[in-house]
Amino acid sequence: MASQADSTTQRDEHHDDDAALLAELGYKQELHRRFGAFSNFAVSFSIISVLAGCITSYLIAMNAGGPVAISIGWPVVGFFVVCVALAMAEICSVYPTAGGLYFWAGRLATRGKRQWAWTVGWFNFLGEVAVTTAVDFGAAITWMAFLDLTMGIEVTAVRTFICFVVILVLHGLLNAFGVNLVQMLSTVSAWWHLAGVAVIVLVLAFVPDQHQSASFVFTEFKNETGWGSTPYVFLMGLLMAQYTFTGYDASAHVAEETRNASVAAPKGIVNSVVVSLGAGWVLLLAVTFAVQDWDAARTTDIGLPPAQIFIDAAGSGLGKGLLLICAIAQFFCGMACVTSSSRMSFAFSRDNALPGSRLWSKVNPRTGTPTNSIWLVTVASIILASPSLFSTTAYLAVTSIAVIGLYIAYVTPVLLRRLNPDFRPGRWNLGRWSAPIGWIAIVWVGFIVILFMLPPASPVTVDTFNYAPIAVGVVALFALASWFAGGRKHFMRDVPEGHDTIPPAEIFQ
Repeated sequence: MASQADSTTQRDEHHDDDAALLAELGYKQELHRRFGAFSNFAVSFSIISVLAGCITSYLIAMNAGGPVAISIGWPVVGFFVVCVALAMAEICSVYPTAGGLYFWAGRLATRGKRQWAWTVGWFNFLGEVAVTTAVDFGAAITWMAFLDLTMGIEVTAVRTFICFVVILVLHGLLNAFGVNLVQMLSTVSAWWHLAGVAVIVLVLAFVPDQHQSASFVFTEFKNETGWGSTPYVFLMGLLMAQYTFTGYDASAHVAEETRNASVAAPKGIVNSVVVSLGAGWVLLLAVTFAVQDWDAARTTDIGLPPAQIFIDAAGSGLGKGLLLICAIAQFFCGMACVTSSSRMSFAFSRDNALPGSRLWSKVNPRTGTPTNSIWLVTVASIILASPSLFSTTAYLAVTSIAVIGLYIAYVTPVLLRRLNPDFRPGRWNLGRWSAPIGWIAIVWVGFIVILFMLPPASPVTVDTFNYAPIAVGVVALFALASWFAGGRKHFMRDVPEGHDTIPPAEIFQ
């Protein structure tokens, strides 16, 4: 009993300290603090989801670089992403708010604070919606592949879209039920991912009669892009890993629901990336070693090369079981995406940024969740995916912001922190490693932003054109135009009804 009482007292103390820090940052405690350190980690880990990103984007690396882009590309990208995560985490420790990136930018900028916050906020918001759309659409593709293999349901664009809508609505409902359910499912998701990777790796290691050689896995180069430059094609293949390593800002967005947030949230950011780096590499190596027929898997009618690899390597029944593990993991991943996106949109609305902010910033007093923001994200994702009914190219165009847009939002506060001599590290910090890690992160993101705006295939046609520059340009122009059209008058100044506090005006002038 004494131990339980001590634990309760400690939780209460953390809650008081967290609420006090949040008040210092200008906000009152509205969301329920039910997340522990593991639950915070689990949300980001579920969004990164190596069983989603690695599986649904495996074809990107198959075409651009082949085995070497998978086996070597993953740890290379992982190293730099860890640097980005470390740099973000140090800032999160000082400013553990649901707004996350845009709030950090506003506090760290030395001039034009509110405009920096506004711009980063729009990149983050639209990036969050885009990645939610991309993850759930990928989940729909995986589930349709599973239904095709098990029930013979023909895969069509309309059926895939219907499956996507059903999955997304379920995620909205699960999030709306309350933070306790989200916490429990996030914990289940984390263990499902870890156990799922272990099961897939063990099956692919011991069941197949033959495996590819180490030489094939670590040195074989494949090029289906049409470009003749080997280094360029290899770099294009890194998109598989870079796309997977997104969404770990979720630990910041649920910081106002996390106990001891100034330590637990930054740890959640870093640990989710580090664990994903290890688990994802083991998974990718297992899948690549288990390939029985590379070309057949790459061009499979199933539309998902890893699914074909599972079946070829482990047999029809067991292969479908492995695909089901991935499909369930992807469902969890999408649920966590809605959680993160809704918290970000809640915070952005609390600062009066989104049209209808009064509605989106409301917190359900019974569940302690921003219910309206949950459904805002759900509906916005459905609208964003609707072009897929008519054109895959159009769908890819609107979701390209998921990688580039999010990483622009990730690294901007890091750059502003390096340029701000008055920054004071929080309880979780990098010490003397802060500057080198921060600059490595900045240079890497600058490199990939340029890289992933280049054409991925040749010849460049309507279907192969890279629409990422257009998507990023549209967001940048929208943020700039909307700032002068009205954002500068009300953002972080006017308080939506129901919110007693707002960041002091002098902080964001």
